[in-house]
Amino acid sequence: MSAPVRLLIHGANGRMGQALIRLGQANPLLNIVASTGRADLKLLSGVPEFDVAIDFSSPEGFDAILALCIERKKALVSGTTGLSEPQFNALQTAGLLIPVLWASNFSLGVAVLSQLTAQAGRWLKHWNIDIIETHHIHKKDAPSGTALTLGQAAHGASGTEPNYHSLRCGDVVGEHTVQFAGIGERIEITHRSSSRVTYAHGALRACRFLSGRERGLFDMQDVLGLKG
Repeated sequence: MSAPVRLLIHGANGRMGQALIRLGQANPLLNIVASTGRADLKLLSGVPEFDVAIDFSSPEGFDAILALCIERKKALVSGTTGLSEPQFNALQTAGLLIPVLWASNFSLGVAVLSQLTAQAGRWLKHWNIDIIETHHIHKKDAPSGTALTLGQAAHGASGTEPNYHSLRCGDVVGEHTVQFAGIGERIEITHRSSSRVTYAHGALRACRFLSGRERGLFDMQDVLGLKG
């Protein structure tokens, strides 16, 4: 049996970070060697050796964890949304040096939803496209990162720019609907998440996928083998 994958969880004080810690501690294939938060950015250089860092922090905390992974030549799994264009460019460059996986949503169902959206877009090139997303009242970015990812899949396949609609209400974990509207008919594809555990399971699966790889830029569709 191979040794457990050593994990560094960055953004450990958030709700996703706490879910990752609970699941990671219960998984014999994983070993959480350190957990860090916003107050620890200046102390990252002192964390123990790790194989994969999981980042669910903030755009402000993202740069430090990416730099650490490049310095130590370790893999990075990031679900931090709201990144700037230069930060996404830095991710692209990092993929030439280390294994990197960024996703706006780590749900396995959302990865399939993205595939279905692209397929529908190829068939329905002249239909109107709307992306409707609902999240809890504390979510800051709108449209959500997942909505933008789905919109990119739809636009890339159909050539039609989607419209985005964002709702912030209650404690909704996450709901996303892709709507294709033609003359006299409409198709809706919806995914609903009821627990952040869904995202945590996906992120930990992504860590196991990256462990042992030398370099490259990946996404959840790579993890599930949906490409090709």
